[in-house]
Amino acid sequence: MSSEQPVFDRKDTDVTRRTWLAAERTWLAWWRTGIAVAAVAIAIGRFLPGVTGGTQWPYRILGLGYGVLGIAALAIGAARQQSSSRALSRGDYDPLSSPVVMWMTAGAIVLAVATMVLVAIGT
Repeated sequence: MSSEQPVFDRKDTDVTRRTWLAAERTWLAWWRTGIAVAAVAIAIGRFLPGVTGGTQWPYRILGLGYGVLGIAALAIGAARQQSSSRALSRGDYDPLSSPVVMWMTAGAIVLAVATMVLVAIGT
C-alpha cells in the first residue's frame, strides 16, 4: 500500500483560481457600473430639474434613459457571469459579444451627449 499523495501542480491550481476570481471581479464591476448608472439616473431625473429650475420633462426622460442603461448593465453582467462560468467549467473562453459592446457604448454616448446639451442650454 503506497502512501504517496497525488501531486498537484501548484502553478495550474493558482492559474485556475486566479481565472475564477478574475471572472468574479468582472461580474462585480458590471454590478458597480449598473448601480452607479442608476444613481446617475436619480440625480439627473429627480435632482437636476430642481437645481436648474427649468423644464423638467427633458431631465426626466434622460434619467429614464440612464435607468435603462443601468438595468442593461446589471442584466448583461448577470448573463456574462453565467456564460463565463459555464465556459470556465469547460476550460474554454466566452468572449463578450461585439454587438453588445457597440449597443451599450452607443447608448452611453447618446445619453452623455444629451446630458451635455441639456446642461449647456440650461432648460
